[in-house]
Amino acid sequence: MKILLLEDDYNYNESIKEYLELLGYEVDAFFDGESALDAIMQKCYYLFLLDVKVPKLNGHELIKYIKEANITTPIIIMTSLVDIDNIEIGYQLGCNDYLKKPFELKELELRVRELIKKHYQTSADGEFRLSCGCVFNFETGELKKEDVTVSLTSKELDLVRFLIHRKNTFCDIELIRENVWEGKEISYADIRMYIRKIRMKVDEEGFIKSSRGLGYRIDVIA
Repeated sequence: MKILLLEDDYNYNESIKEYLELLGYEVDAFFDGESALDAIMQKCYYLFLLDVKVPKLNGHELIKYIKEANITTPIIIMTSLVDIDNIEIGYQLGCNDYLKKPFELKELELRVRELIKKHYQTSADGEFRLSCGCVFNFETGELKKEDVTVSLTSKELDLVRFLIHRKNTFCDIELIRENVWEGKEISYADIRMYIRKIRMKVDEEGFIKSSRGLGYRIDVIA
């Protein structure tokens, strides 16, 4: 899962990025709001970790742009500005949680895990029920068909997770390339081959649906 980190303090930025990567997350780290905004408009992230007092575009202004773009990715604000007025502004703008500086990295880990679980897992047991009958655990990446685990490669899992993140919505192949392969050189034919291999592994009609001119989607029912 990819996380965007906005933090202008070098030591905080480095320690948070390193810690989250040790936990298995991918982290794109930025030191100013404008650079972070550019990335947000180009890529798909599963969580935003935002400092408020950063150069060029502060955290609160960045949240405004995020919401105006109808991006629903959950947001944690990390800040030393903990007076009630600043907290109220953050929540009014649409942040999901606050983390007061200084904080322990373990607390950050707990907040991140809980928010991801709450935002992306839609059933009591933390799993997505797909329209094809399969079950997917968003956090662990486990895909099951009739209680049997389907083995996916790392990139296949990235692709499935991205389509479930954009659930019930067609994603064109260029959007998939930009987010799953991060714009790296890969042909559309090779991406289609990945999708074909996933379909063969799942052996379930309708797991990944396609429509000419629209792209691909995975339908989630609960």
